[in-house]
Amino acid sequence: MEGGVVKPNKTEFSECFKTIWRTPYIMLLAFSAGIGGLLFGYDTGVISGASLYIRDDFKDVERHTWLQETIVSTAVAGAIVGAAIGGWMNDRFGRKKSILCADFLFCLGSLTMALAPNPWVIIVGRLFVGLGVGLVSMTSPLYISEASPARIRGALVSTNGLLLTGGQFLSYLINLAFSKTRGNWRWMLGIAGVPPLVQFILMCFLPESPRWLYRQNKIIEARGILEKIYPSNEVGEEMKALQSSVETEKEAEGSLGDGIFSKMKSAWGNKVVRRGLYAGVTVQVAQQFVGINTVMYYSPTIVQLAGFASNRTALALSLVTTGLNSFGTVLSMLFVDRFGRRRLMIISMVGIITCLVVLSILFFQASVHAPLVGISESNRFGVNYTCSDFKGSTNPSSWNCMTCLRASSGCGFCASNENIYYPGACLAVDAITRSSCRAQHRTWYTYGCPSKFGIFTVLLLGLYILCYAPGIGTVPWIVNSEIYPLRYRGTGGGIAAVSNWVSNLVISETFLTLTETLGSSGTFLLFAGFSTVGLVAIFFLVPETKGMHFEEVEKMLEKGYRPRLWCSQGKDMKSAS
Repeated sequence: MEGGVVKPNKTEFSECFKTIWRTPYIMLLAFSAGIGGLLFGYDTGVISGASLYIRDDFKDVERHTWLQETIVSTAVAGAIVGAAIGGWMNDRFGRKKSILCADFLFCLGSLTMALAPNPWVIIVGRLFVGLGVGLVSMTSPLYISEASPARIRGALVSTNGLLLTGGQFLSYLINLAFSKTRGNWRWMLGIAGVPPLVQFILMCFLPESPRWLYRQNKIIEARGILEKIYPSNEVGEEMKALQSSVETEKEAEGSLGDGIFSKMKSAWGNKVVRRGLYAGVTVQVAQQFVGINTVMYYSPTIVQLAGFASNRTALALSLVTTGLNSFGTVLSMLFVDRFGRRRLMIISMVGIITCLVVLSILFFQASVHAPLVGISESNRFGVNYTCSDFKGSTNPSSWNCMTCLRASSGCGFCASNENIYYPGACLAVDAITRSSCRAQHRTWYTYGCPSKFGIFTVLLLGLYILCYAPGIGTVPWIVNSEIYPLRYRGTGGGIAAVSNWVSNLVISETFLTLTETLGSSGTFLLFAGFSTVGLVAIFFLVPETKGMHFEEVEKMLEKGYRPRLWCSQGKDMKSAS
């Protein structure tokens, strides 16, 4: 594919349905490769629920926040490496073999995690899965686009994005289904090995990308595949177009040099590409620093921070957020060409900032109005089981649930069995106290406190997702497919994608630590601050590219542009060089 995600329109979708009805083979190709998007979504979503039960099974994970963060973020680190080597693998071995390799990594990682005897083996499994995620995230759309008729390419590539959000939604359903099963988290993580096995079998019977075959001078094989995709009267013209495109690509590669560093140096030395990178990297970093992957990776934990202690309840409520993410992705496909990329992102960021500020206020109010800790309630479980920090406090009457949970010795709050908002007990965290608390029909809290604001927090999370998904959630990928000159599109898109993954890693590796250090309220307020900086950067650095040809975008960047709130063509703007 020349330059990333191609944005489909309504006509393209209707044409897509007609074409695959006439030629089911095209749908088989797209669906088989699109399973990669499903895997991507499932493996990024499943850990959010599985981590609730992993920390119940392993005391080290419950005691050490950094260990839980590492389990989550290792897959992101692996994805960075997978994406980095993915370009080389795609060029050296082909799209098909790269997808097969990703499937093997997925299966290996899923099996490793399902059988893990300790947290460190889970981390190894997450690394394998991350490598697969990084590899498939760039290979699946590439394979689909190169094995699809040009007139429906955008629509078919978009199905990969839909399968991605669908995979996230499926992961929450699987988490909920296995929540009361023995070995629950093992099933949640292990079942992820089934789709890649199916994809591996399907891909064994499917051809290589015709574009890659042509680049390898396997012209007859490439033509044979095109004959299965296009009507016979169009094959000759498509072969000419393929030849022209490949020759242009090879010439561009020759002018840029062979090494990645020479390509990056050449890109940065070009004023048009540099300005394109300002825009492309800005939107990708902003996408992550609004805190979206704290919701994707830690959604059930955030629900628990809002006051819902039950793992099953947290998983059920988290379904709302991932469902709205899928819905928002569909909204983006309908409105991005109507309202424009820049306008949609600005509206999205304003909504996100508003939601994050209100969430911060709700979490602050929840901490202020948290139930008190009762001395008699705590002593009821025995002095040996009472939180050591609470016992040693000079002013225990000032303690509430939030003070208890933030105690350095590691304590949990056992709510009153009369009313969860009445004074409860502050106890040391271990299996005995947790069981003793629940045996008295009380609710055990370790991440959040009983709160009357909890349901409003969940509703705000849903609104946050609705603001995110149609705008800053999907538009950055479209911007990066349009903002660079053709010969630099791979290099520019790669730099922007790496900036996205690295930002993702930073956020996922620090979220729980931030909530412990700053509190939930301070953490979401911090994300609101990051989002405000992102909004300002988007306003000044990102032009509108709606309805513009690649040549027009290049001329606009060459000339420079002036920021306007609802700039339609991005004209006359002076930019930093």
